[in-house]
Amino acid sequence: MYVDTSTSDDAAMRAKGDGPPGCSAAVAILRRAARPWKCSGAAPRVLFDSRYGSNAAHLSSAQQTHMSRILIVDDDRELCELLAEYLRREAFEVDYVHDAASMLARMSDASLRPDVLILDVSMPGQNGLDALRELRLQHRMPVIMLSARGEPVDRVIGLELGADDYLAKPCLPRELLARVRAQLRRHTLTAAGDLHVGALRLLPGERRVFAGEREVPLTGAEFGLLFALAQRAGEVIDKATLSRTALGRELERFDRSIDVHVSRLRQKLKQADAESPRIESVRGAGYVLTVG
Repeated sequence: MYVDTSTSDDAAMRAKGDGPPGCSAAVAILRRAARPWKCSGAAPRVLFDSRYGSNAAHLSSAQQTHMSRILIVDDDRELCELLAEYLRREAFEVDYVHDAASMLARMSDASLRPDVLILDVSMPGQNGLDALRELRLQHRMPVIMLSARGEPVDRVIGLELGADDYLAKPCLPRELLARVRAQLRRHTLTAAGDLHVGALRLLPGERRVFAGEREVPLTGAEFGLLFALAQRAGEVIDKATLSRTALGRELERFDRSIDVHVSRLRQKLKQADAESPRIESVRGAGYVLTVG
């Protein structure tokens, strides 16, 4: 006899954090996002609810060959296993490790590098923020930070160190899925002609930027933001539009992500070439890329 114990109330999942003693809120939410079918005399099997858009079973063999790879870095082993199962059913290739050292070791092997990195902030040994700082010295793949501490200052620090996005735990799994897909959309920008704005040259197909002859090292979010501004150079673009275009998501209340990315962009452009176009703020309106 099978008993369906699923729920359709996402708000309740976020607020309640249902689960056994010792179960983290993040793990509890993932469990509630699944459909546990309990069978008498047998261990439960977890089958994710079709409401969450599972589509891996419908992919052709050619599409499965080109699955995007995600690496989860979190010391919560149960959370890693549940999240990996959820994302695999969404047609992703998923691996996970439980410490920063293992993650950084994988980066030295090009065949193991992920398309998207999901990185927890609080881990034993080297924490996620220090690992991100070290990662950004050599690699530019999109990074989504996860943290049980959802304070604005933690979000700002993560973004300043080069994170592309930041989510507070616990979060709904399909919200994380949407953020992953948004990062992949931005990082698979189809090749287009070079874009020149003053001393800047943007190569959309390669996601590279040059100030004069010098390459400017940018994160994925920084490139997306600069590209959006460069396409409409001289025109003021509001933050909500920049968030949708550059970050792939709606601007949230009290969200300073765009401001933080702009601050980092300004510093990098100035260091690369003092004659680079400037990103100016227009109070109450947004940002504009100006030349001269």
